[in-house]
Parts: sequence; structure tokens; C-alpha cells
Amino acid sequence: MSHRGPAAVQIILSADERAELKRRANGTDQRAAQRAEIVLACAQDMSNPQVARTVGVSLRTAGRWRAQFAGQRLAGLDDAGPSGRPKATLVLSAQERVQLQRWAQRAKTAQYLALRAKIVLRAADGGTDKQIAAELGVDASTVQRWRARFTERRLDGLQDEPRPGRPPSITLDQVEDVIIATLESAPGPQAGGDTHWSRASMAERSGLSKSSIGRIWKNFGLKPHLQDSFKLSTDPQFVDKVVDVVGLYHHPPDKAVVLCVDEKSQVQALDRSQRVLPMMPGTPERRTHDYLRHGVTSLFAAFNIADGTVIGQLHRRHRAIEFRKFLTTIDKAVPADLDVHLVCDNYATNLLKCRQEIRSAAMIFQAPIGFAPTPPVASVG
Repeated sequence: MSHRGPAAVQIILSADERAELKRRANGTDQRAAQRAEIVLACAQDMSNPQVARTVGVSLRTAGRWRAQFAGQRLAGLDDAGPSGRPKATLVLSAQERVQLQRWAQRAKTAQYLALRAKIVLRAADGGTDKQIAAELGVDASTVQRWRARFTERRLDGLQDEPRPGRPPSITLDQVEDVIIATLESAPGPQAGGDTHWSRASMAERSGLSKSSIGRIWKNFGLKPHLQDSFKLSTDPQFVDKVVDVVGLYHHPPDKAVVLCVDEKSQVQALDRSQRVLPMMPGTPERRTHDYLRHGVTSLFAAFNIADGTVIGQLHRRHRAIEFRKFLTTIDKAVPADLDVHLVCDNYATNLLKCRQEIRSAAMIFQAPIGFAPTPPVASVG
């Protein structure tokens, strides 16, 4: 004969208990509603298998909550308190709460510090480790760690501790010595007569490695191997000339044209000794390495800064006579009702002769140009 097991405990409800169970069954807490339905089904003289099928739970769950209600009544249906060691209660002062809220909400706060501040604020509001971990998307161990750190060290406990590591091998005094030596000295005879410091020579002088010297120079933007050039004009009228030129460029006069004049001398007229072979599939364009020289030419050009047009002329030679011819070309190209202002540099090998030609050319212009006979030609070189 099979063993049927112990009989189910009979459940008899009072009116108040039945009303409370029905309220819980219709509530929003799904776990409390399920337990209330189990007890209500048990009160209808159902066996545990029948209760399990009716409510849709396992047989073990139905037997558990029947026994819990039979032993403790409604109190037996509530969740038991958390087991294990109790958590330390977090109580924040007004200043600590303000500082934690500032860290949690400020956009410029580091993300790691903002997260830790949110953990502590939520823990101070009574949240459990699992609840905080679920809300913030972190592990429960992370919540436990920062809860304990704050309880022990308060706000300072949320900051990162100094990380252990090897102390720097290059002191600030050594860096300063390398910088001063690079800026204020040269290698000299002891480095083989070099005129500029190299990583090797500076490493030999300072006792550091070549890679360390390179890093120091890179951090301070030093490049001893590079040179640049500059030139300061000695013309006593240089400032006045620059003011005139810049004024013409930025504020051209009314009913006038401003031309920037320059020349390119010794332009070689070259041609290949044989014709260029065109590009073909799989073969690039090809040309001979030698060439034929057809002499040289000089290019004169005047750039109109207003509309970008260029007046150009080619000459076989590069003299003041050719420059006067170019001035005549400019005079013919510019409308007669416009003044002409030329901006050019110290042109021609014989500057005095060039000035004489310019003065004579200015006499035939229908409108005055930028070079007046007196004072001498104002130019920017």
C-alpha cells in the first residue's frame, strides 16, 4: 500500500483575515497577492496539489505558505528580514549631503566620484545593497565597498587612494639642468665641435639616456636641430612705408586702382629633347631626363587686389627699360578716369636709373601713380 504522507493543515479564516487577504490579492505587490490567493484557496478545503494547480504555483510553494499562515497567521506571509550581519546605518550631516549632491549632479565631476556619491546618498535614504546595485547598474560588492569606506572615512573615503609605483628616476633639478644647457650653451669642443646639441651629446653631458633627453625636449617644445631666419629692415622710412602699403590694401582710395607689382627674372625656357610619351594602361607618362634650353625670359606682373585680375608682360631682358615698358602697358590697361597706385619692391640692379625711368614714365601717365618724383621712390623691400 502506498504512503499518502501527512494530511494538509486545515485553514479557517476569520472575517478580518479574509478581508485582509482579499485586499492583498487585489493589490499591486505580486508576491503578496500570490500568497494571499494560496491561503484563500486553502481555506476552501483544497489540498496542496489542488491549490498549486488553481493558483499556478509549485506544490512546494503551496505547502510552504499554508504552513506559514497556519503557524503565524497574517504575519507569516510577510517577508523575513535580511539575514547576516546588519549594515551600519548611514546618517549624513547637512554639509555632507550638500557636497554629495553636488558631486552627483555637477557635469564636470569625474564619473567615478559621481557614482560613489549616488551610492552613499541612496544608502542614506535606506536602500539595501541589492536595490542600490539594481538602480545604478553596478555590482552589490561595489555598493558594499563604498558604503563601508564612507562609514569609516566619510567624504575622504570616496577619493582614490595614491597608487603605489616606482618613484620618478629623473628629478626636477635634472630636467632644469637639461633645459638651461639647451637654451644657454653650445656643445663646444668636448662634443666634437658640434654647433647644436643632439640627443646623444646632451645625454653624454647630463648623464641621462637619449630617450629621456628626447622626451624632455618634446615636452618643452625644444628643437635644437632646427634653425629659422629673420631680417629687420634698416630703412629709416620703413614704418611709414608699411603704413602706406597696408592702408592701400585695407582702404583703397575712391576712383583709383591699387596694383601689386612684382617680377620673376631668369625664367628658363626649357623643352625636352624628345616628345613626351603619353600615359597608357599600366604605363605612366614618360619623358626624357635631358632637355633643350631656349634661353631665358623675364615676367612682369601687376595684381589688382580689388578683382584679382593680373596684367602680365614678358621681356627677353631684365632692365629698367623693360620695367618702363611694363608701366606703359599698365597705363594702357587701366581706364583713364582712375588713379593708379603701385606697390612694388626695390626693383632693378641700377636703382637710380630705374627711378629716373619711373619719373619719366609718370610724366606721360594721364593720372598720377603711386611713385612721385619727389620724394624718392617709396618701396618696401
